[in-house]
Amino acid sequence: MNSKLKVIFFDVGNTLLFPNRERIHAPLTERGFTPDAEHLRDLECRTKNQFDGTMTGVITKTGSTDHGFWWMFYSQLLSEIGLNDNATRDQLVASIRNSSNWDTIRPGTVEQLREIGERYPIAVISNADGKIEDLLRRCGIAQYFRTITDSGLVAYEKPHPEIFRHALKSVNAAPEQSLYVGDVYSVDYLGATGAGMRAVLMDVPGAYRNKGVPRVESLEELQIFLRDGTESAKI
Repeated sequence: MNSKLKVIFFDVGNTLLFPNRERIHAPLTERGFTPDAEHLRDLECRTKNQFDGTMTGVITKTGSTDHGFWWMFYSQLLSEIGLNDNATRDQLVASIRNSSNWDTIRPGTVEQLREIGERYPIAVISNADGKIEDLLRRCGIAQYFRTITDSGLVAYEKPHPEIFRHALKSVNAAPEQSLYVGDVYSVDYLGATGAGMRAVLMDVPGAYRNKGVPRVESLEELQIFLRDGTESAKI
C-alpha cells in the first residue's frame, strides 16, 4: 500500500461484526419460518445492489440510510417467504438496527485487528445508535481503535461527508492519508471517496464481484491489500 497511508477507518456492521440472526429472527422462528444462510447471503447481495441504485449520487443530511437499507431487505425477505406482515417487518428492522444485536464476530478478527493496529492507527466510523462503543467493548475489540465515530452521537450518517470529516479530525488525519473499509458501495465506498479518502469494500458475500472497485472478503485479504497495494485487491 502507498506509504502515504497514515490511518485506517473501519465500518462495524458486516465488516468487523455481524448480526446475531438467531436473536434478530426470533419473531420469524416463532411463526415457523427459518431463512437459511444461503438465502440470506443472496438477498444481501441483491439488496445492496438495489439499494445502491437508489442511493448513488444522493447524499442527505437528514433521514436514515441505515433504516432504508434494512426496510428494503426485510420487505423483500418477507415477500419471498410468503409472510406479508408489516408489523413483523418493522420489528425485524428495529431489531437489526439495535447495535447490541451485532455481536457475531468471525474467528481471527481480534488477531487481525491487533496486527493491523501495530502497523497503522485504526479507528471506526459507523452508522449506529449511539452505543457502538459499548458493543465493541463487549466483543473485546474496542481497545484497538484510536477513536470511534458513531452517527448516533454526531448527528450525521454515512454517506454524508460530515461524518467522515468528524472522524478525520478526531485523529488529526488528512483525507488523502486515510483508507476506509466498509461493506456498502453507495454508503461506504462513495461516502469515503466523496470525502477525499481512499476506500476498499469489505465484500464478504460477494455482492460487488463485478463492480470494478477494490474489494476484499476478509481481514486476511485486507492485510494482503495493505501490504501489496491496490493490485492485490479483488476487482
